[in-house]
Amino acid sequence: MDNYIVSARKYRPSTFRSVVGQKSLTTTLKNAIAGNKLAHAYLFCGPRGVGKTSCARIFAKTINCFHPTANGEACNECESCIAFNEQRSYNIHELDAASNNSVDDIRSLIDQVRIPPALGKYKVFIIDEVHMLSSAAFNAFLKTLEEPPYHALFILATTEKHKVLATILSRCQIYDFSRISIADMVEHLEYVASQEHVSAEPEALNVIAQKADGGMRDALSIFDQVVSFTNGNITYQTVIDNLNVLDYEYYFKLTDAMLSGNVRSAILTLNEILSKGFDGQNVISGLASHFRDLLVCRDEATLVLFEVGASIRERYKKTAQQCSEQLLYKAIELANNCDLNYRASRNKRLLLELTLIQLCQINRPPQDDSKKKLLIEPVGESSPANQPSPQSKVVTTQVPSNVSVATSSNANVVTQKKAPSQIPVSTSIKKVIQKEEGTGSVQQSPAASDLATPYEINDLLNYWDEYTQKIEKNAYLKGIMVNCKPVLQENFHFEVAVHNPGQKDELLNDSINLLPFLRSNLKNNHIQMCIRISETNEKKLAYTSTEKYEHLININPVLDKLKNEFNLTLE
Repeated sequence: MDNYIVSARKYRPSTFRSVVGQKSLTTTLKNAIAGNKLAHAYLFCGPRGVGKTSCARIFAKTINCFHPTANGEACNECESCIAFNEQRSYNIHELDAASNNSVDDIRSLIDQVRIPPALGKYKVFIIDEVHMLSSAAFNAFLKTLEEPPYHALFILATTEKHKVLATILSRCQIYDFSRISIADMVEHLEYVASQEHVSAEPEALNVIAQKADGGMRDALSIFDQVVSFTNGNITYQTVIDNLNVLDYEYYFKLTDAMLSGNVRSAILTLNEILSKGFDGQNVISGLASHFRDLLVCRDEATLVLFEVGASIRERYKKTAQQCSEQLLYKAIELANNCDLNYRASRNKRLLLELTLIQLCQINRPPQDDSKKKLLIEPVGESSPANQPSPQSKVVTTQVPSNVSVATSSNANVVTQKKAPSQIPVSTSIKKVIQKEEGTGSVQQSPAASDLATPYEINDLLNYWDEYTQKIEKNAYLKGIMVNCKPVLQENFHFEVAVHNPGQKDELLNDSINLLPFLRSNLKNNHIQMCIRISETNEKKLAYTSTEKYEHLININPVLDKLKNEFNLTLE
């Protein structure tokens, strides 16, 4: 039985033509050989598995070939080529700098440099992972690298060029190897599959290429793994099952849920994904990439940035036409923010679900705040002006017989009306009175009497204090009215500045009793009350013990009685 050789070794490039995805670099090297313009030192840098060491070997073999072909390749027939193919050439020396990184290792290499080649023109020294050399080893290598013998040629290879000393870089011709494109990898995998008599779907090979992340060696290793799993019949489904890759279908389900605003479907799809063991951060980062792919599919000019198979490409193009650019911009932003916050989140699943809810809502048309108006009119009124708005949600509740309530987007209205005690209002008075951080106002209905006797601020304050003194059961409301006095404005308006939303709600709830009292005593049915939350406390708050005590007894006078009965003192 023959020994099995993995595809990464079996199909390792042996000629410049067989190098995948580095055409510009191989062309440059072939031209340098043809023009006899060889440098004494080269630096090949780039990601793993893109052909750096393979190109170094091919280059070393070609410059020592006795009969190179017309297209700049080695002949594979001369003694030098045969010795290289049989791995017995003394003209090519490879050093792994990861394990031979000391000064002594470099000195041993320098000793070999002095000996001319027995066969061929050049002795080529390939130093792999050169960035692993120590600083002392780099310094020992500098002089030889700068002025080597005429027969010596150095090829340095590294994945981390930034770790190589600048003095080394300045002595080398630098070749930057790029990541291999998905299309090039798929083409090469199809060739390998045909040579190995393996049946493979293009979409399956595309997933393998994406998983390899630009490295041909990684792609061939994954290919061997999948071949063993599928027994030579590679399909898209078997590949995603074996590699634990999230199927495109889930992303399309989430996109459909987003377009239709179906939050339930989105959350159930997420649950199905997580139950299969996928990491949440991979899900959201993949969803962001999915939205990006939809965005580039909207325009033929950017379609070249989308590297997938032909069948899935058509589906992306079709779905992309259903999504506006603004929607995709917002979707990418939400997904990216979720990805950034995922690691710091303490409830990661909730963060994912919240993001999906936001995605499902971005396709809804914006609501016009000017049209948010809830009208409540008495039952039995037949005039068109008194008919409830189609947007109103009307139920019946008990309120005082002379008061009806209506709200708009920025105002709370309490109005005197001569109407039955059963009137249609919103679900409750508290829901009708819209609680906002801004300004709430309590106004008179146009249907009220036209009685409008002028009044002064002192009159308003007197009746305000009179009403305050009559409050017995609600000490909290009484404290609010003691500390928050009205300020007279134009058109019979007055404003009350409170300190927090709770005070605002309490005052609004009592306005159905307060306003009739003020209107009756001031003989003005056009009085309107506006309530706002003060951004900065306009009233000086208590700080000393005495001031705190005085502030508390203003709210609850019973405290003063308690202090006197028990002979308590302030400290």
